[in-house]
Amino acid sequence: MFRKLFKVFFDKFVMAISQFRARRKVSGGRYTKESKKLKNKGSLATLTGIGKLKKRSLRTRGGIIKTRTLYSDVANVYDPKSKKYVKAKIETVIESPSDRNFIRRNIMTKGAIIKTDKGNARITNRPGQEGSINAILIK
Repeated sequence: MFRKLFKVFFDKFVMAISQFRARRKVSGGRYTKESKKLKNKGSLATLTGIGKLKKRSLRTRGGIIKTRTLYSDVANVYDPKSKKYVKAKIETVIESPSDRNFIRRNIMTKGAIIKTDKGNARITNRPGQEGSINAILIK
């Protein structure tokens, strides 16, 4: 519900996210136009939460397919002692280097520390762009 309202709000009131270079230099001079305008726009971040598995596929430029994980409650956790991967149930987010508000909202990003039934683990991939959550157990 909140995501739908959030998306509707941002689609109407926020400017387009562009990844173009600025038109003017730091000195105030203008850059010369080198090529024609291409479709070069970004998108809002996928905020992966804890919940029943839900994914979305997105076709990007060049035909590449990104699988966005919207919700997940399972992580592929690597145990360095036994050198094996196990599936672990995600309980909560403990720490997040991206944003301190992501902790209370249980949003998972790369580098976030999550509490699983196997122990605490650090996420090593980008769940919003790769379709799964990989983590490594920490002491």
